[in-house]
Amino acid sequence: MKTLAVIPARLGATRLPRKPLRLLGGRPLVVRVWERVAAMGLADRCVIATDSDEVAKAARDNGAEAVLTSADHVSGTDRIAEVARNREFAAFGTILNVQGDEPFISAAAVSGALGQVSGDVEIGTAAVHASEGILDEPSIVKVVTSDDGRALYFSRAPIPFLREPKDAGDAEVLKSRVWQHVGVYAYTKEALSRWVKLPTHPLERIERLEQLRTLAAGMAIGVALIPGPLRNGIDTENDLARANSEWTILSGEPA
Repeated sequence: MKTLAVIPARLGATRLPRKPLRLLGGRPLVVRVWERVAAMGLADRCVIATDSDEVAKAARDNGAEAVLTSADHVSGTDRIAEVARNREFAAFGTILNVQGDEPFISAAAVSGALGQVSGDVEIGTAAVHASEGILDEPSIVKVVTSDDGRALYFSRAPIPFLREPKDAGDAEVLKSRVWQHVGVYAYTKEALSRWVKLPTHPLERIERLEQLRTLAAGMAIGVALIPGPLRNGIDTENDLARANSEWTILSGEPA
């Protein structure tokens, strides 16, 4: 199946105002994400989905493809689903969702998520091995998987939970079981359509994690487990400053 990569970009972020248009290495952040995904060669086409004419113009002025969507969507997944329904993209059977604030997303995470979509697994994502320190960070989403690689649960809580911290054997086992979720998804077009039609689930509302809606409905999510470390996305002014410093080092370009 042909793959369409969609990067959702909403202009109305609160923690980092006008986030898609903030500059990373001299170009809009969302354009840097588009460049990153397009350069991987894992998708047949890559577009930015936005509710803002300003973002769409900035994307096109910098060589990226942009699609205008409704301003009424409550999530990036809903925005992506609108794009997937567009007749222009009817030939694409697999949809890839890469967040618009992930300019350092790894090819391993993207290819891993895509690789999970097969057979009766219609949704794929990825997770990186992390240290036990993330377990007490509610801003970091953790995931536990079954032996066949499917997600059992995603949570902001410490999962797995070390019941007996004084047991050295248990503590050692825990080290290999701490996985940080990477916010990249691949879906069949049918699975994406079903996802956005499902009602908000109580678990989703409690944790503020929309993927729990699909798990509760019995939809399988395959999780590609990849080595860390993970470069986090950009949510704050400090994150953006850090990213520009990294960009200067990695690319040799001025921030």
